[in-house]
Amino acid sequence: MGTFKVFKSLVIDSLDTITKGSKKYHLWMGFLTLVMLIGMYCYSIQLEEGLSATGMSDRVSWGLYISNFTFLVGVAAAAVMLVMPTYVLKDIDFKQAVLIGEGLAVAALIMCLAFVVADMGGPSVLWHMIPGIGVFNFPNSMLTWDVIVLNGYLFINISIPFYILFKHYQNKEAKKSVYVPGAVLSVFWAVGIHLVTAFLYQGLQARPFWNNALLGPRFLASAFAAGPALIILVLAIIRSFTAFKIEDKTIKKIAMIVTVAAQINLIMLVSELFKEFYAPTHHSESAYYLFFGLHGKTALLPWIWTAIPINVLATIMLTFNKLRNNLKILYLCCGMLFVAIWIEKGFGLIVPGFIPGPYGKIVEYLPSGIEIGVTIGIWAMGAFVFTILAKTAIGIELGELRFKDKNSTTS
Repeated sequence: MGTFKVFKSLVIDSLDTITKGSKKYHLWMGFLTLVMLIGMYCYSIQLEEGLSATGMSDRVSWGLYISNFTFLVGVAAAAVMLVMPTYVLKDIDFKQAVLIGEGLAVAALIMCLAFVVADMGGPSVLWHMIPGIGVFNFPNSMLTWDVIVLNGYLFINISIPFYILFKHYQNKEAKKSVYVPGAVLSVFWAVGIHLVTAFLYQGLQARPFWNNALLGPRFLASAFAAGPALIILVLAIIRSFTAFKIEDKTIKKIAMIVTVAAQINLIMLVSELFKEFYAPTHHSESAYYLFFGLHGKTALLPWIWTAIPINVLATIMLTFNKLRNNLKILYLCCGMLFVAIWIEKGFGLIVPGFIPGPYGKIVEYLPSGIEIGVTIGIWAMGAFVFTILAKTAIGIELGELRFKDKNSTTS
């Protein structure tokens, strides 16, 4: 009964906190709400007209939704790069940033699930994925493995921070024996969610573009570059607009993680390019379509030839200590890297896998306005969720939110 009383107080205090703030905060939340409403309107059109309202077709059945899903799985997995140093290696420099990273993982996973629902056409078909009611097809289907690991990782990233913050809200220390085992499990689970997602593509024999042994490791490398890059940008914003202290050395340590992961990602990219173009076969047609076009079809050329130079430039700049330790340059490089990997891991990975089709036919894909509207709406939802989580967590960590026991106060 006492725990429920504290939880009820936490909910009330949290609602009070997230509905109050500066003018900039209210403008930000109002903007996100407007974008979400636009996304909901676009989604209502998709529900009415079906997936024909999108740019997808029978030939290219995965597009902008699955591209964002794949990218965001990596963003969610990147939280492990803060969890492991903090909870496992006991590096105090990461302590202030780890709850922010886990909040970002929760928001990213919610967006992942939203993109899957959007790609399935609507929530009414989700019953197919419920064990016992639908045809879950576990363990044969890699898709069911993906459902399990994503929801499991979401549960871990909600439960551990919630336990820690719940204890801090009561002005108590969280017991390491309770949350450390979960943190250790999350390290392996984070790797698992990305490898399982990679295996989902690798297991499709009819799509040679994805039949690459490096796909899983490259997923991890790109995730540990783009995810921490986003975390750095978020920490920079939090430092600017709140009293929550994030030390420079914390950001610089995360920047080192970004740099090493970006370098490994580029090495794997070069290896893939060598494999595709040094001794090309008919299985290399998807790569040729992506980088050079095929039979006059060049829809993806602007995307990939924007992403690769930005990726290379950002990685080179981050490699030099003097540039990386300049926070303004670091923030610029993190933004460049985030956008470049989003393009490369999205359009650059998903769409070429369908082109050309099994019979050699080329059907190009570009997202429709409805798809773009739904996508922007889901990203706004993720930002909205993260803002709420971060504002509550920061309030508790700063001591502004504390449980007030009326009985003890009265006595």
